[in-house]
Amino acid sequence: MRCDTLWSNARLVTGVGEGLGLVERGCVAALDGKILYAGPALDAPPFEATSTIDCDGRWITPGLIDCHTHLVHGGDRSQEFELRLAGASYEEIARAGGGIVSTMRATRAASEDALVASALPRLDALIAEGVTTVEIKSGYGLDGPSELRMLRAARRLGVERRVRVATTFLGAHALPPEFAGDADGYIAMLCDTLLPQVAAAGLADAVDAFCEEIGFSLAQTERVFQAAAAHGLPIKLHAEQLSNLQGAALAARYHALSADHLEYLDDAGVAAMAQAGTVATLLPGAYYFVRETKQPPIAALRSAGVPIALATDCNPGTSPLTSLLLAMNMGATVFGLTVEECLLGVTRNAARALGLADTVGTLAVGLACDLAIWDIERPAELVYRMGFNPLHARIWRGQ
Repeated sequence: MRCDTLWSNARLVTGVGEGLGLVERGCVAALDGKILYAGPALDAPPFEATSTIDCDGRWITPGLIDCHTHLVHGGDRSQEFELRLAGASYEEIARAGGGIVSTMRATRAASEDALVASALPRLDALIAEGVTTVEIKSGYGLDGPSELRMLRAARRLGVERRVRVATTFLGAHALPPEFAGDADGYIAMLCDTLLPQVAAAGLADAVDAFCEEIGFSLAQTERVFQAAAAHGLPIKLHAEQLSNLQGAALAARYHALSADHLEYLDDAGVAAMAQAGTVATLLPGAYYFVRETKQPPIAALRSAGVPIALATDCNPGTSPLTSLLLAMNMGATVFGLTVEECLLGVTRNAARALGLADTVGTLAVGLACDLAIWDIERPAELVYRMGFNPLHARIWRGQ
């Protein structure tokens, strides 16, 4: 059987079936950028490979997936970090004109080229750790020209680098000053004018919102969901990060791909997500950075069978994190996730959180040949180590 590349003498984390799908003596074959075979070497058909690579017993996982980021933005918020260290809360900073609105001003002032240039180092840090797919949200422009510019910049990152970029329209991230005191008016503008423009331009793969006391109400969030559905776009939601507004249950009613953060998620929300198949995307970087004390209901999510994903939430205000490996370590040490949960959280379940489970996330025949090859003795090392990158090689679409 012909193949372009055969990776032999490898150990595999396939992510197929129950658990991690470990294969001790395995190989992976690729043809035209897709996986032709991944499994035990003894069961593999005879391959005629253009190129054969001996992995010397190294571990191969699916390419890692960061399924929740805000990589594209202007400026930073290190000054607010100092304020928080002095005792100011996230809500206090936001209500005083900081927070998301602060980044909005810097983002509106940046050109598309400047947004791409500032995001590339953050993206490169993720790529260097084996990330092959990354989600990037808008939400720091908060007006038509700036939101569209952010999404175009995000799309360009997938051209500038060999990485798959999934874009998410997050216009309902915060209330811009032009609509002060008129959140309903802003949501109407998003749903009636801006979201149709985004959809017509093909700039978004999904739509997100920030359902929170300092964000948008349940009713306003639902209007965004309805508009997204009218344009055939799947939804995601920032939910239950600072309080419980039952946003996750609402997202589940609209068959959301994921509900993210979830520190204040209740049992009803867990049950709704389980029934809808909505992924719980946990963001330990933000939990750590803002010194939150209420953990997401991990045991309830496990018990209900809700798929758990992990992501960096890379953003300038609450999670300036560009290491998915560290996010896994935080998921284990801060939230008590198992090694299996962490690894599946940045591969199979992360793909599901982006609606890409039939494209990436496992070493399954027909999926994109996105691989990360590691200099490790056990998969647990990827979760155990801090500040250490054992990546040997990153393969994207078979290259």
